[in-house]
Amino acid sequence: MIATGSTQKAEALVRAVKGRSLGRDAWERLKKNRAAMASIFLLATVTLTAIFAPLLSAYRYDEINYDLITCAPAWWPQSTACIAPGHIFGTDAVGRDLFVRVLYGARMSLAVGLVATLVSLLIGVVYGATAGYLGGRIDNLMMRFVDILYSLPFIFFVIILMVVFDRNLILLFVAVGAVEWLTMARIVRGQTISLKQKEFVEAARAAGVSGSGIIRRHIIPNAMGPVVVYVTLTVPGVILTESFLSFLGLGVQEPLTSWGTLISDGAAQMQTAPWTLVFPALFMAVTLFCFNFIGDGLRDALDPRDR
Repeated sequence: MIATGSTQKAEALVRAVKGRSLGRDAWERLKKNRAAMASIFLLATVTLTAIFAPLLSAYRYDEINYDLITCAPAWWPQSTACIAPGHIFGTDAVGRDLFVRVLYGARMSLAVGLVATLVSLLIGVVYGATAGYLGGRIDNLMMRFVDILYSLPFIFFVIILMVVFDRNLILLFVAVGAVEWLTMARIVRGQTISLKQKEFVEAARAAGVSGSGIIRRHIIPNAMGPVVVYVTLTVPGVILTESFLSFLGLGVQEPLTSWGTLISDGAAQMQTAPWTLVFPALFMAVTLFCFNFIGDGLRDALDPRDR
């Protein structure tokens, strides 16, 4: 019994002094940020409603009803010439249910934001880590190439691609992602230059690990903190870029839709049917604010000076 009691006390003491991992510590700090946690909840709600959109409405996103053209929802505070009972957000210019179209627009806008950000993440992390680790003339050449690309008007480059290749949806993902990788490369390069002088990198080099192995196993994993924060800020930027293209009529094409397309259609009839602009703009604004608050929370949680 005495030995058992001593063992239990020893185990309790070990648990008391045992440290937490950096990931666990960052999560505990993030949970204390109310704005970030509320944003995570709202963003998860928007995402789930977009995924399960067909189950949340009795109408299809492409179902046209010419008897309910530009009709307001029944609860709309202002008097209108047409009311659409059963349509939560009213109907658009051809009688389609605006609620389900906003949810399908969320699908497209979030998909473009996430996929294009993933493309920029892959290109930027690999390019920046390689340039920072190799250093010297190679680093100078690679970063001068980035500076040249920075000087180009990339939004016009994307527009030209969309016009030449007939506005292919996959090309939209890749083109927007290819625009956003430059800043990512600079961030990763700066982190790599700082990390490659650390003792664990010197130990890996002395142990005979190849340069690509050091970049893959040591540099990139330790540089992911700032990268994760920047990713949360890149997604809203990509969504805005796609919305701008859709607003110009160069993005997602009918009968598919995105928030940019819906905002463009709503702006055309803002005075006569303001609900067609208010709801997609509100969803888009809330989503962008959520990503920004999450980015701020992650920046504070991953800041080593505050640990």
